[in-house]
Amino acid sequence: MGEGQAARIFTGGVVPKGADVVVVQELATRDGDWVELQKPTVKGRNVRRQGLDFKIGDRLFDKGHRLTARDLALVAGMNHPLVPVHRRPKIAMFATGDELVPPGTEPGPGQIVYSNGYSLAALAREEGAEIVDLGVVGDKLDETVVAVQRARDLDADILVTTGGASVGEHDLVQTAFSKEGMVLSFWKIAMRPGRPLMHGKIGAMHVLGLPGNPVSSYVCAFLFLVPLIRRLSGRTDLARSAEPALLGSDLAENDERADYLRATLRVEADGLIATPFSAQDSSMMAPLAKADCLLIREPHAPAAKVGSECVILRLN
Repeated sequence: MGEGQAARIFTGGVVPKGADVVVVQELATRDGDWVELQKPTVKGRNVRRQGLDFKIGDRLFDKGHRLTARDLALVAGMNHPLVPVHRRPKIAMFATGDELVPPGTEPGPGQIVYSNGYSLAALAREEGAEIVDLGVVGDKLDETVVAVQRARDLDADILVTTGGASVGEHDLVQTAFSKEGMVLSFWKIAMRPGRPLMHGKIGAMHVLGLPGNPVSSYVCAFLFLVPLIRRLSGRTDLARSAEPALLGSDLAENDERADYLRATLRVEADGLIATPFSAQDSSMMAPLAKADCLLIREPHAPAAKVGSECVILRLN
């Protein structure tokens, strides 16, 4: 094409050699071999040049990136029919305790409504894991061993248990793990809530024994299970990012354990204010549900006054 010449082209078509602008059909009128433009235009309008979006050799995704629906369009547009990905980690889960009854049941004397599994499964699903719920197992060693074997038969990547991880007469989880050949990584940590937390491996399967108290169970899963799921998913953002904040209430000195206090957040002129709940018992689910963050106190931290600097982990 030369100067002053035009050719009809369709959306997505290759621009003819020599052409430098495309005028939409609605703004052009054809009369025989003549085309009249209804308004002025400029060079390059409605033309998408090669390499506009990306060029050969561009790296648009890093290893460990979690693909979104928008990313998949880009991957396909880059002409990659296959991409290497990590499959969703499979998590088997069961609770131990003769005292546990399902929601909707009127608990009798000494019975407790089971709640841990629902929060843990939801947390794991948010991280992209596949969940297999093995239910509640009684305080019997043979039943606990069978539940561990079921998890192995399912080829679970992670087995999560709640309860039975301490040193009581009915705490049988570690014994059952050991019978199945567990190699123990650690048991008991200097943390509140969550002292009896346990981790090990049975073959290729990670085992994570969480405490039975609901707050301890959730906080330990938030801090330990989530990074494990992310690691098995190929992600690189394993740790939650801590943020600075200011205390909204006085705090007494801390003991030898790191403390993760449930707290609310509000924004004021001075900055982000974190106010821990006055009651921090590990059985209390209402404060956990209302909390915006975990306020971290180091072991042996001195007493702190309102307005002092602190560190938080957002729960959402």
